[in-house]
Amino acid sequence: MLEHLGAQVMPVRRPAELAEVDGLVLPGGESTVIDRLTGLTGLREPLREVIAGGLPVLGTCAGLILLAERLRDGGPGQETFGGLDVTARRNAFGRQTESFETDLVVPALEGRGADVPPVRAAFIRAPLIEEIGPAAELLAALPDGRAVAARQGRVLGLAFHPESTGETRFHELFLQVVREG
Repeated sequence: MLEHLGAQVMPVRRPAELAEVDGLVLPGGESTVIDRLTGLTGLREPLREVIAGGLPVLGTCAGLILLAERLRDGGPGQETFGGLDVTARRNAFGRQTESFETDLVVPALEGRGADVPPVRAAFIRAPLIEEIGPAAELLAALPDGRAVAARQGRVLGLAFHPESTGETRFHELFLQVVREG
């Protein structure tokens, strides 16, 4: 998605590679596995440091879990990187078979055109933002009011996969944050 929007993209697998990027995407996947691998590769602490230091970060699904300051229903010993003053609950919507798509109204995107269509969001074994602390702001909620996207400064956390539906506006917002940084 970022390449499609004109960004240069590279994987980060080693701590030294963090110095080469202007922004970071923590993608979907299995948050417990990502946490375990970052511990084994020595990336966990450097990630915490660059996030705390202000590196722009976009976390989707598992990435949101990893950015949360507080976690409910984490795996045994699971840690997060922090950076987003929220409490996230892993797999809040159930198993893979309970995955769904829905439209979201996102006020933060309203300034991006005259007639802003809703965001089509795919929730795949998705987390939920159960609480938003005072340092973070709500970006999007489900029609029933449950929070699914938040921002804290240069950190954006989404409980869903916008790329699965072809939605580009969150990635565009992220690239804007990177450019401003």
